[in-house]
Amino acid sequence: MLSPHEFATLMLVKNAPDQLGLDRAELDILLEHQLVALETLPSGQQRPQITSDGVSVLKAVTRFG
Repeated sequence: MLSPHEFATLMLVKNAPDQLGLDRAELDILLEHQLVALETLPSGQQRPQITSDGVSVLKAVTRFG
């Protein structure tokens, strides 16, 4: 089960990945659960992006909300 902070971070990754710092503890949990992956940009920087599993989790949560 994800915490409210982890759900919020997952929503941020989906909607505003460039505004999210990679040093967030919640991001580590999402990476561990494979709900988020790190994309390497041509500049060499990394940016989080939501995985298909992450999208499924968000869809499931919005159905119950």
